[in-house]
Amino acid sequence: MDGIWRTVTGLARTFDAHSDARGLEREQQWTLQVLKLSEETGEAAQAVIGVQGTNPRKGYSHAWEDVHAEVADVVITGLVALARMRPADAAAYLERQLATKASRFL
Repeated sequence: MDGIWRTVTGLARTFDAHSDARGLEREQQWTLQVLKLSEETGEAAQAVIGVQGTNPRKGYSHAWEDVHAEVADVVITGLVALARMRPADAAAYLERQLATKASRFL
């Protein structure tokens, strides 16, 4: 998992620097990152609709591999959002949250 967080942290720093250069306040940057997460979730939903062929205008426009890729985008975007909002402890925070949530089911 170390390699994943190293990459996520690098992406977060890159996006922070880009937003800083544009003069965006930190909370505005976080807001835009969460909106990006919503956008990616919508793309995953669109891919599922395409797999099922439920849009009569588009028909069967996607494969499950497309859904997998979109879900990965959601996860990556979520991790980057967390790393941007909690740069000092994103990995530890996620681990604590996962343990709390999982304890309800496992």
